[in-house]
Amino acid sequence: MARVFLVVLDSVGIGGAPDAAQFFNGEVPDTGANTVGHIAQHCADGKGDTPGLRAGPLKLPNLCALGLGAAVELASGFTHQDLPRDTVTGRFAAASEVSNGKDTPSGHWEIAGVPVPFDWGYFPDSDPAFPPELMDAFIREANLPGTLCNTHGSGTVVIADHGIEHIATKKPIVYTSADSVFQIAAHETHFGLERLYEICHVARKLVDPLNIGRIIARPFVGETVETFQRTSNRKDFAIPPPEPTVLNRVQEAGNRVIALGKLGDIFAMHGIDEVRKVPGIEALFDVLMGTVAGPQAAEGGDLVFANFVEFDSEFGHRRNVPGYADALERFDALLPRFLGAMEEGDLLILTADHGNDPSWVGTDHTRERVPVLMTAKGLAPGSAGVRSSFADIGETAAHWLGLPAGRHGASIL
Repeated sequence: MARVFLVVLDSVGIGGAPDAAQFFNGEVPDTGANTVGHIAQHCADGKGDTPGLRAGPLKLPNLCALGLGAAVELASGFTHQDLPRDTVTGRFAAASEVSNGKDTPSGHWEIAGVPVPFDWGYFPDSDPAFPPELMDAFIREANLPGTLCNTHGSGTVVIADHGIEHIATKKPIVYTSADSVFQIAAHETHFGLERLYEICHVARKLVDPLNIGRIIARPFVGETVETFQRTSNRKDFAIPPPEPTVLNRVQEAGNRVIALGKLGDIFAMHGIDEVRKVPGIEALFDVLMGTVAGPQAAEGGDLVFANFVEFDSEFGHRRNVPGYADALERFDALLPRFLGAMEEGDLLILTADHGNDPSWVGTDHTRERVPVLMTAKGLAPGSAGVRSSFADIGETAAHWLGLPAGRHGASIL
């Protein structure tokens, strides 16, 4: 029986979003942002070199064989000698997002066949960012001595700025970004991980009327500014999708959805049977390998849905071109292991949920088209064109698994 492995390379956009001018990093529109294209260009120009990490041109032979370079050209017209397009063995497309957001839930829900039909609520880029009535209620209902920060900011920066005071006062660090988020950073031992999750539940209830997409728990460890470090115990408290997704259709057919990485949080566990979560690209790839073969492998009719978040969280938001390039090259080097283990009836789909061009201004996501790279035994290679919605990705998975079609999108195959 058929199996689908749907793998999101978080933030690996390919430029060309037709509505990029309507989305901003600060006051700069996202027009022209191109995560993969600009990383290739920067590496060719010597701006991707870091001693002891990587050097030279971007090397992604396996992703480009599946159609990454061709998808970049399809999406944005951008071509580069280090993104070859002449030896494509996979089926590829570029997809535009119709949801009015460049955030994680919007991208993933639309990938799963359900574009977001409403506008998210956002907090202003002001100081303070959160309205006083919200903060008063949060402090009261969570039984807190107060809060720190209360502005737009980078997670690593706000922890460095407020971590010492947080440890001393037990006041959590609250902050937001251009996404629809209310983020809470707290020390895992001095404040307590379960206590952090507890106050996130309180915040989730309070921001529901404001249509805020996620409360994000951001635990960290360390005793000094120099040793503060965020941990892998991050947890997102998201609202559920507005209607059933392809995940629910898999379950209704009597099969399983196995989520790898942060997918359980993104979908508020709706349509998900099992979560397997470890930090790091190599570690999560090992978990992915365990779903294609071995005692914990997916069975016929199952959907494996994975998110490799490090591209976004560690390198995109931090505007780290060499780190992002290295992460892409490490993932590329792992790919042959998976391709060699695929069985008859397996479909691999590699895609992304938005862009996060590390060469761009600001620290927020960039509005871009995403690649859709597909391979299966017997699947004819070539272009499937530019798709008008990420929902086509979920419908492709549904079609491959023999499921009923959804209300949005159409199968690429």
